[in-house]
Amino acid sequence: MPPIQKITPCLWFDDQAEQSAKFYTEVFKNSRIKKISRYGKEGYEIHHRPEGSVMTVEFELDGQTFTALNGGPIFKLNEAISFQVDCATQEEVDYYWEKLSEGGDEKAQQCGWLKDKYGLSWQIVPRVLVEMLNDPDAKKSQRVMAALLKMKRSRSKR
Repeated sequence: MPPIQKITPCLWFDDQAEQSAKFYTEVFKNSRIKKISRYGKEGYEIHHRPEGSVMTVEFELDGQTFTALNGGPIFKLNEAISFQVDCATQEEVDYYWEKLSEGGDEKAQQCGWLKDKYGLSWQIVPRVLVEMLNDPDAKKSQRVMAALLKMKRSRSKR
């Protein structure tokens, strides 16, 4: 049995856990849905979910395990949590931006940040940008930051 991941992000959805997990595993290579658990009769008075409906989806994105929970409309995803995607090339930046921003909130797309159609925030980060922001010359890194803060990107019309 492989070792259990010590920390697993759990994403709360109203009722899109399975759809979102399928979407994310299609976007990221080396990804898969590992397990789906379903609500039973027990606890209905608390969860109010039909018996047999999806409760959680355990999925893996390029080796990182996540859980998606159908917990109802009580909580919503917001920008306080985002996932960074390290991109070695412009092709990777374009690929992840196009895939993850499809159907998402176009007003939430700035400085490499986007919000996908499920409300999850992502940062699409070119590796070269991190290098420039960490340049030992503070003036250079500040110029990079100033330029970054003005950047907006929307989905290309293909």
